[in-house]
Amino acid sequence: MSLPKRFLGADERVVLHLRTHGKALIGPVLVLIILVAAVSAALALLPQESQPLAGLAVAAIAIVLAIAFVLLPFLRWWTSTYTVTNRRVITRHGILNKRGHDLPLSRINNVEYEHSLTDRMLGCGTLVFSTASESPLSLPDVPHVERVHVIMTELLFGDRAAVPPARDPHD
Repeated sequence: MSLPKRFLGADERVVLHLRTHGKALIGPVLVLIILVAAVSAALALLPQESQPLAGLAVAAIAIVLAIAFVLLPFLRWWTSTYTVTNRRVITRHGILNKRGHDLPLSRINNVEYEHSLTDRMLGCGTLVFSTASESPLSLPDVPHVERVHVIMTELLFGDRAAVPPARDPHD
């Protein structure tokens, strides 16, 4: 799912469209596994005379916990995107209330990346764009950050005619 064409200017094209790294979903998946195991154990251990009311209470608590700790983090991850076009860097976040930031490529002075040991093992990192007038724009958990850094450097400082076509950074 790329940025809709109606949000692009004339002759503007998408070079990269990314979500944050899937590591954001590790916690929610673990919570879901633990939650399913806990609900199964609770239902198995409930006395027969407390059924079905106690079973419904366990299910209700499980649903509330699943929404708070599984569904909402997934939706936050799903609705957070980074898009790089041949003119700007576009960030979009939010489930119901959307937030966005557009940074024109012409204002970017420097591109750097950072990644911790964990980030290196998972293949992601933080991309940092520096401008002369604003505080740096950081894009955390960018998948394949080193490859994205190369693409951004080519786009910003390389031969403008040699800008690579839109591609998936996972290739």
